[in-house]
Amino acid sequence: MTSGFHVHGPHDHEVEHAVEHGARGMTGQLAVITALLATIGAIFSYLGGATQADAGLAKNNAAIRTTEASDQWNFYQAKNARQSIAEVALDIVPAERRDAYAKNIEKYKADKEPIMAKAKELEEEAKKFEEESEHLMHQHHRWAEATTVIQVSIALAAIALLTRRRWLEWGTLGVAGVGIAIGIAAFLKV
Repeated sequence: MTSGFHVHGPHDHEVEHAVEHGARGMTGQLAVITALLATIGAIFSYLGGATQADAGLAKNNAAIRTTEASDQWNFYQAKNARQSIAEVALDIVPAERRDAYAKNIEKYKADKEPIMAKAKELEEEAKKFEEESEHLMHQHHRWAEATTVIQVSIALAAIALLTRRRWLEWGTLGVAGVGIAIGIAAFLKV
């Protein structure tokens, strides 16, 4: 049997007020700030991962071009060795066969030039891919730094909410500002 008498707990009035009037004050502000920071952090994290993948791809392309250049240099050396053998043979074969060896020497000389040019071109491409990879990894590190600072600001927001310390809320915003600035630097590739 109920007497109609009901005792409210100390926080019941605040809970009813928050439900009726929405979350206000520090709690509501920190909830919105945390949601925004989590979204920004997720975006920074995605961009960091994408940049890291691009850096890996550029590094892979550099390795492929380096291998192709090495193949070209090996081909060049093979032509060079054949030319050297033909030059030695030119001195020891009978005079009637010297024309064939002289033609081979000229052919090998002519064959080597485009091979060397291709090898140098591939080395240059490998160098460009290597530089691109290094640049992208620098950008990736910026995204990772921005993400980490944003995560720290989210943790500060939780501490501010639990301790009800207004200065921690301001600290949250300050740290978040630093994280966003680092993210902007990453976006601008600084």
